[in-house]
Amino acid sequence: MWFDAKSMMQIMWLVLLVVFAVGEAATVGLTSIWFAAGSLAALIAALLGGPLWVQLTLFLAVSLLCLVAARPLAKRHLNSKVEPTNADRVIGETAQVIEDVDNIHGKGAVVIRGMTWSARSQDGGPITTGTMVRVLRIEGVKVFVEPIAAPVSTGEPKSW
Repeated sequence: MWFDAKSMMQIMWLVLLVVFAVGEAATVGLTSIWFAAGSLAALIAALLGGPLWVQLTLFLAVSLLCLVAARPLAKRHLNSKVEPTNADRVIGETAQVIEDVDNIHGKGAVVIRGMTWSARSQDGGPITTGTMVRVLRIEGVKVFVEPIAAPVSTGEPKSW
């Protein structure tokens, strides 16, 4: 069964419409819906007998127009709820190192307000147990710290 060029273009636009729609349904991230709208416009032009240049122009123009007009609006309303955590409250807090901080070996821990956090040194240098540090930032479940005092003595007090 052979198709003429007109029928082939109609089938192509229909296939592209389905592919972009399925792609959008799979990602749900407003990634290809614009192209589905452009494909629909081009399909309508093909069904009405429009020449290829009109179909391509409509595809590009409608896709771009939808992208420019709707994406900023959609981004503002989708995922607009930021779920705050209280983790950012520890930024600027003072903590004590309870496990040597060593970025090279990926280890280290500090205690902040009675809670233990994985820690890394902001400048990459090692920080010894007992050192008082300041929390500068959080990445994931790790705090990045800088020393603010010398290590706290963990031995017996010296008798004079």
